Amino acid sequence: MLISIRKSIQLLKKKNIIFYPTESVFGLGCDPENKSAVYKILFIKNRNINKGFILVAHNYNQVEHYIEYSRLKICKKQLFSYWKNMNTVLLPSKNSVPYWITGDSNLIAIRISNHSVIKKICTRFGKPIISTSANISGKTPCKTLLELKEQFGNTINIVKGSLGSNKNPSNIINAITQEYVRYE
Repeated sequence: MLISIRKSIQLLKKKNIIFYPTESVFGLGCDPENKSAVYKILFIKNRNINKGFILVAHNYNQVEHYIEYSRLKICKKQLFSYWKNMNTVLLPSKNSVPYWITGDSNLIAIRISNHSVIKKICTRFGKPIISTSANISGKTPCKTLLELKEQFGNTINIVKGSLGSNKNPSNIINAITQEYVRYE
């Protein structure tokens, strides 16, 4: 079912998951601090918890409390430059960040998005959301409503909006080593 931004915020606050358009594919998200919602995503995707998740936010202020700056050797100006090009950045995470977000890593994956739907969701929700591609593990990420329904059925909540023009998911760069982990 297609839903509004307002309805998506209500669902996020009630420990539910949403499907939403991103810069390249449909995303699957929830409140990252709600363990039961994150576990719903793990279940629906058949995803291993050890992989961790990307957090997507509207701005830096929404994610700064997840980052352990004492282990980061780049300045904020350089960090912000990575996000200008739709990169996901791996950053040192604070010890307080839940395992279901970081997985086996001591890094946290963060993307600051310019996609209008993501910006509206994160602004109105007041914090970042989980961002993982909408697909069952091992299958191709969904780019159409039909593909979403084929993989997940007809009872899913899809936020209205269009996909961005990027053909590939975000690049992932490790801010500590400054090496690309995924480059499309």
